[in-house]
Amino acid sequence: MNSIISLNTAPYAAVLGLLGAALTVNVIANRVRSGIDAGDGGVAKLAQAIRAHANFVEQGPLALIVLGLAEVSGARMLIVNVLGVALIAARLASAYALNHSLAQSPLRQFGGGVSVLILAAASIALLLALSGVR
Repeated sequence: MNSIISLNTAPYAAVLGLLGAALTVNVIANRVRSGIDAGDGGVAKLAQAIRAHANFVEQGPLALIVLGLAEVSGARMLIVNVLGVALIAARLASAYALNHSLAQSPLRQFGGGVSVLILAAASIALLLALSGVR
């Protein structure tokens, strides 16, 4: 296959793209409501929206890229799909939790912890696939 992200990873990219767009719109809406152009101005809802968006940008894209590269390098589709579904669940959990509170919560811990595990697992799957282990 000549594409970087093939058909199995593409739906996960689409869902994450929609989530990223929604988080961006949420920041914009909170900025308009609060009249704050830069920073969070001490407005809790805006701070939460900014943090949720930033957390998504910090975690989602790299995991998706590594997952896509693992796929096109020959990782098993079961692994790609399990990690893709888990990545969506983790990013949705983090987005929801951070938009409701900046305090620690089970959903926030789940989202962050699972995202790191997915990145590590996808990286290992990629390395294995590159070495010929499928």
